[in-house]
Amino acid sequence: MRCFSLISLSICALTATAQTALRVNQVGYLPSDIKAAVYIGNVNPSNLVFELSEPEQGIIAVDSVVAAPSWGKLEHAARVYFTSATTPGTYALAMRDRKSGNVLDVQQIYIGEDAYSRLNLQELPLNYLRQQRCGFNPVHNAVCHQHDGYLVLSGENDGKHYDVRGGWHDASDYLQYLTTSANTVYQLLFAYKQNPENWADNFNAQGRPGANGIPDILDEARWGLEWMQKMNPENDVYLNQIADDRDHRFAGVPQNDTVDYGWGKGTGRPVYPVAGHPYGLKGNLNRSTGEASSVGKFASSFALGAEVFASIDSAFASDLSQRSDKAYRYAKAHPGASQTAPCVSPYFYEEDNWVDDLELAAMARYSLTRDGDFISDAAEYASMEPVTPWMGADSAKHYQWYPFVNLGHASLAAYAAGQPEGNIAINYMRQGLSGVAQRGQANPFRNGVPFIWCSNNLAVAFVTQAMLYRDLTGDTTFQEVETSVRDWLFGTNPWGQCMIMMDRKHNISSPTDPHSCIIDISVEGRPGRDWLVGGLVDGPVYDAIFNSLWGVNLRNNDDFAPFQGRAVYHDDYSDYSTNEPTMDGTASLSYMLSRLSKR
Repeated sequence: MRCFSLISLSICALTATAQTALRVNQVGYLPSDIKAAVYIGNVNPSNLVFELSEPEQGIIAVDSVVAAPSWGKLEHAARVYFTSATTPGTYALAMRDRKSGNVLDVQQIYIGEDAYSRLNLQELPLNYLRQQRCGFNPVHNAVCHQHDGYLVLSGENDGKHYDVRGGWHDASDYLQYLTTSANTVYQLLFAYKQNPENWADNFNAQGRPGANGIPDILDEARWGLEWMQKMNPENDVYLNQIADDRDHRFAGVPQNDTVDYGWGKGTGRPVYPVAGHPYGLKGNLNRSTGEASSVGKFASSFALGAEVFASIDSAFASDLSQRSDKAYRYAKAHPGASQTAPCVSPYFYEEDNWVDDLELAAMARYSLTRDGDFISDAAEYASMEPVTPWMGADSAKHYQWYPFVNLGHASLAAYAAGQPEGNIAINYMRQGLSGVAQRGQANPFRNGVPFIWCSNNLAVAFVTQAMLYRDLTGDTTFQEVETSVRDWLFGTNPWGQCMIMMDRKHNISSPTDPHSCIIDISVEGRPGRDWLVGGLVDGPVYDAIFNSLWGVNLRNNDDFAPFQGRAVYHDDYSDYSTNEPTMDGTASLSYMLSRLSKR
């Protein structure tokens, strides 16, 4: 039986076989998008027919079917274009065997200007971040880690106590990093600044339900900023990390954390300073070369916070402004990258770059003060790293080039528009986009990011840079690859999986078994997964990476086995390398989602 209309979809509940699959953006397409689905399978696409249908319009011919590089063990792939379908509505894209007429797969597609705003997607990351809060956790309605923390690797100050309660847990463990937290703060503030009218007020400052007259995105940003103030407890004292990988000895809700770091079970965690030399407690050392990467992040987040909060809380904004000035001066005087601290395992965030942090800090200082010297500083730092090195590369170490998107380039291009500094920054952005776009030609999904740990964060970074570039220049050269990588995040990928954890009522296939202890419990009568809605999971990694990591395995069968290729992804709790939501990756969605949801 042939079934193309939406009415008959309920009768023809068809799913892809191991030999054939259609992958689409399950959230939807904007009318102006370059729209493409991707076919992967063992049947030559010349033996298939692809047809679009809509209740009012009936069957509509697709624009074209273009053969594409194969994926994994599947021999064939094609991109199925339907860009000309612009009338708002819900469509069905069917794939059938040309000879028998049998329908092999059907996917529902939504097209409309409200494709993203109808689901209120821009608020989703905040749902996850509230669940990640440390100190007081509004989801568990409980306090945790109330003894933080005690200085280590600080010479004569070892054991000194600073009150550094607050902030967010980094991922599904309970470590806290200045690096990722400062980026989270900046991403939230940046998204708000770019689209200030787009945010709801449904929660108070503590993250509990109830409006307080301040957009929820600013409540969340302030939660992070107040923690960053604590991580800068004295002039020229900058702290980098709370806890270490001994944290992994505990798996449970944060208020029950019993790890003993040397001060008794659950009674205090170590606090590591920003340091410009290699360090670690138990034999494993990082490769730190300076302090500017971390302190520069203090400077940029404090500066943007001062600008955004100036009309909301002038005293708070004034303090942030002063801290930003001091941090910028300190970072300039201490060049180099300060990495996170390993302990009993060899893993740490291997950030090697720092000039991007000072470029962004300079531009944030310029936006706050309008002092032209900061434009000159930013342009100099930009010239030292024109392209974030992962862009166009096949691989990179874990968090080696961080943040994954250099928003300093976009800021310099915007504030120095038409000037040599701005034109050069635009060219740098173009170079980075071109490198990723070129690599994307090698797979049918046009996703050219390297499939390293947290590859989804790289995908968001690419889309963010592409959106900003297109807005700044009007150049649509990268529009198709921008849309393709965006669609990858929403289901146009080998596994047909939206990589953002979605509310189950939306009937979008997204992670159901992520790596988080909350997944197996209920909180306030709601399943743990509901509190993870909005979280961006790490995403696929090269199979070589998956096979080399300590302690990674599967607790269930691999439902995606037919679609694994050079890169693998598993919706499985035990795969922390591909299916763990992260705080900073999730926050980086804020600009992209608010841009897509702009009314």
